[in-house]
Amino acid sequence: MAELKRRTFIKKLWTILGIAAGAELLVTFSGFFGAKKKPLFDDSQHLIDAGKVSSFQLNSVFPFRSGKFYLVRLSDGGFMALSLKCTHLGCSVMWNEAKKEFLCPCHASSFDQFGEVINPPAPRALDSYPVIIREGKVLVDISKSVRRNKFENSQVTYA
Repeated sequence: MAELKRRTFIKKLWTILGIAAGAELLVTFSGFFGAKKKPLFDDSQHLIDAGKVSSFQLNSVFPFRSGKFYLVRLSDGGFMALSLKCTHLGCSVMWNEAKKEFLCPCHASSFDQFGEVINPPAPRALDSYPVIIREGKVLVDISKSVRRNKFENSQVTYA
């Protein structure tokens, strides 16, 4: 008689566990298939609002460490967003205001205000990010880094 109770108990336990596992699968799949489809990339999440055009002085560089770029305001009023990463081994470059150049602390590469290599071993110019001027604001699209070999006027955005 004790064996029957044990068998009955084990059967009921397996039944309950099976129902729980089935319910868990049902919830998982209903969430997966029933959810509204969202785009993989939402452009608004990748646009960093750097500020108003008028708040950036001519011929200056502003670090945006959280966005991993420097915003450069050129002497002619144009904007460029340059990556923090050195093109040699990916170390973070720092802006040296006194020398007016980006310096890499790892292997002494240096770059001018346009991101062009002044001192190797960096093999090419700093990567850049697209800059958008909208309603008097400077926006930087950090979803699309642009690999550059050298500076070109087309890489500058004007208000």
